[in-house]
Amino acid sequence: MRLTVLGGGGFRMPLVYRALLDDSGDAAGRCTELVLFDTDRGRLDAIGAVLTEQAAGRPGAPAVRATTDLDDALRGADFIFSAIRVGGLAGRARDERVPLAEGVLGQETVGAGGVLYGLRTLPVALEIAERIAAVAPDAWVINFTNPAGMVTEAMQRVLGDRVIGICDSPVGLCRRAARALGADPGRASYDYVGLNHLGWLRGVIVDGRDRLPELMADTAALESFEEGKLFGAPWLQALGALPNEYLHYYYFNREAVSAIRQAPATRGEFLRDQQAGFYAEAAAAGTAEGAAGAGALELWERTRMEREATYMAESREASGGWQRDSCDLDGGGYDRIALAIMRAIARDERATLILNVRNRTAVPGLDADAVVEVPCLVDAGGARPLAAGPVAPDQLGLMLVLKAVERATIAAATSHGPAARAAALRALAVHPLVDSVNVASRILDASGALSAS
Repeated sequence: MRLTVLGGGGFRMPLVYRALLDDSGDAAGRCTELVLFDTDRGRLDAIGAVLTEQAAGRPGAPAVRATTDLDDALRGADFIFSAIRVGGLAGRARDERVPLAEGVLGQETVGAGGVLYGLRTLPVALEIAERIAAVAPDAWVINFTNPAGMVTEAMQRVLGDRVIGICDSPVGLCRRAARALGADPGRASYDYVGLNHLGWLRGVIVDGRDRLPELMADTAALESFEEGKLFGAPWLQALGALPNEYLHYYYFNREAVSAIRQAPATRGEFLRDQQAGFYAEAAAAGTAEGAAGAGALELWERTRMEREATYMAESREASGGWQRDSCDLDGGGYDRIALAIMRAIARDERATLILNVRNRTAVPGLDADAVVEVPCLVDAGGARPLAAGPVAPDQLGLMLVLKAVERATIAAATSHGPAARAAALRALAVHPLVDSVNVASRILDASGALSAS
């Protein structure tokens, strides 16, 4: 089975390869060839060096091939994992700084920054979808490219339900909630509903019984894990649900913006500088001068641990200041979800996973084509959403507004001239974290997001 990774020179690629190396399932459904595509040959070489060290002494490790030719990468693929970053981390840093200059949230996928990132990413994602339709129409596409829900919905307009979006935030939340209850996360099932980076865990079912009310009533247990520390027990008990970590930007927006503005660097700036250092060191590690130093894998692991330890640092500072638990620093999540999808489809092994898929009738109040993030049944036929049942008015209200933002962003990215600007302005101005149409207009102009339209 051939897996192609778009953005194969990305920093988290070794997590995917680690999952493939650890896959001990039926040989007929295992990945035997991994094709890495990236527009940056230097990044491909650096990540290739890490993967080579990972594969050392591992019999049956998937063969790895790297290319900068998109059609070559797509041709013959059974699964395509999309993890591109249009504009690189420099683009992300700009997306964050432009809104912050106006006093509103600057974040990769939430608020104005998410809209700007979408405007830059969607045209490229749609071009890729067209090439997949032409070159590898039978491939399944697993999308992790952010903003994941928005990009998945846009790509589905070309490729239909063969595009499945994934995110590691819901599975992390579910695991932590189960552990706080003393339950095995793998034996529990979860009632989760929302959009990407805008979802709520409404139930943790263990042996047929929903134990979330028990967790909600236990303040100590509730505040023993990340989301409890981030939101605080009183607010979670008032909500009656556990929000995805990204909802901190909505529920505690003033505190989050203040913490980000006071930080020495935005998250994008930190990662831009950190990863520039890693790629430079990894390149040197393969030279005679660098032979005596750390290997590429050791460099990557050291950088990854720092990255995980500093994740959402500003939000943690805004909620009292605390460190991430060691069990949350493993870095696994989206890679395991991607592998679980491939197993379920290739081997027709049923699995229930929280994914970004077309709503159909799963979430009342949203139309059939809206991409939602809900538990899905996955097998050889793909991913089908399970019925979510009624959604609380406050949750559905946010979902409807953010879905309108996503669709206005897609409309802007697929239009030109005045129509593109009108849609982009609408996407920014109706976002609940942008407090003025004038602010939205200035952000749009300063970003240069529509300069190519």
